[in-house]
Amino acid sequence: MQFTGGSPLASFIPLLAFIAIFYFLFLLPQRREQKRHGEMLAALKRGDQVVTMGGLVGEVIHLTDEVVQLKSGDARVAVERARIARLVNPPAAVK
Repeated sequence: MQFTGGSPLASFIPLLAFIAIFYFLFLLPQRREQKRHGEMLAALKRGDQVVTMGGLVGEVIHLTDEVVQLKSGDARVAVERARIARLVNPPAAVK
């Protein structure tokens, strides 16, 4: 007994479904996060409180295109702009 295959397109449907699921679950959210991170880095300004990818918390005191100088305690350190992980919201002023 010989089985004949169906439409060649039918064999590609699971592969196309897998690619679509992979794109929507992994690639699209990653691109959105990269875009958000880039926008955050572009919007950095003096006085912002930031956390680096290494965990250093500091205040931005000087910016260039590639380097951000931070003040953390009494120390001043230079960090690559791309290594800034996130902004820290300063505590709300007590009235």
